[in-house]
Amino acid sequence: MSRTDHHVAVLVLEGAKPLDVGIPAQVFSHRPSMPYDVRVCGAAPGLVSGGDGLSYHVADGLEALELADTIFIPGYREPVSTEPPASVVEALKTAHERGTRLAAISTGAFALAATGLLDGKRATTHWHYAQALAEKHPLVKVDENVLFVDEGDVLTSAGAASGIDLCLHLVRRDHGVGLSNHVARRLVAAPYRSGGQAQYVPRSMPEPLGDLFASTREWALAHLAEPLTLEVLARHARVSARTFSRRFIEDTGYTPMQWVLRARVDLARELLERTDLGVEQVADRVGLGTGANLRMHFQRILGTSPTEYRHTFSA
Repeated sequence: MSRTDHHVAVLVLEGAKPLDVGIPAQVFSHRPSMPYDVRVCGAAPGLVSGGDGLSYHVADGLEALELADTIFIPGYREPVSTEPPASVVEALKTAHERGTRLAAISTGAFALAATGLLDGKRATTHWHYAQALAEKHPLVKVDENVLFVDEGDVLTSAGAASGIDLCLHLVRRDHGVGLSNHVARRLVAAPYRSGGQAQYVPRSMPEPLGDLFASTREWALAHLAEPLTLEVLARHARVSARTFSRRFIEDTGYTPMQWVLRARVDLARELLERTDLGVEQVADRVGLGTGANLRMHFQRILGTSPTEYRHTFSA
């Protein structure tokens, strides 16, 4: 190990997720091509209970953070109901004061937010926990629609695989594209995914939906390429437009036309994933008319473009 090696500490908290721990430990593992040194530590030396049926035996406690240039905080189970130990919070704040870079993967953002170092800054976490993070730490500007956020000395990433994107981003920041690409090849990973790229979300439409007007919704899904107005939907449901709109909102939380738009975006996602249709063709097939229209709604709802979405999620 060279004196010029960048020291990385991976801080394992109770309930730590195996993949979140393993990613930085493997990416920054010392080897001739990698000017890094990794130490895995905990709040204290010894056994740390992990998530998913695994535990970790860490040789080092918080003293390992004193030598670190970068500290990773992997995600852990039950981040909403549990607080990181006060000793961990203080150690992270002290490390940050002396210039150490702090990076959280997935729900590790909750421990980082507990230090106050994310207050007033953008941050992300796994999309499933984004709302909970925003509610628990209202001063943090939570962005659930990105893979990672780089605020200079504090960084956060979404769940699991986006931890690889964050690690590659840091290698690229420290040593350039050449080494980052070399690491990506070693990991058999995509060499570059933009931090601003959208996280995958299961569906744009709200789930679960109520039973009211279920047959009309099913009919609409089969006719998305056609003009669908409030009047057309209400006519199918055999009620007045006013009654249909009021009861639809009560049942789904969306206006009828908001629901139709999101259904069209979801169908566009499927076509982008499974076909070679161009953006203009996809827009026409889903009833959005033009590629410009499709791009606008993709950006507003998913935070990405149809082209970037296809590049990431197509088979």
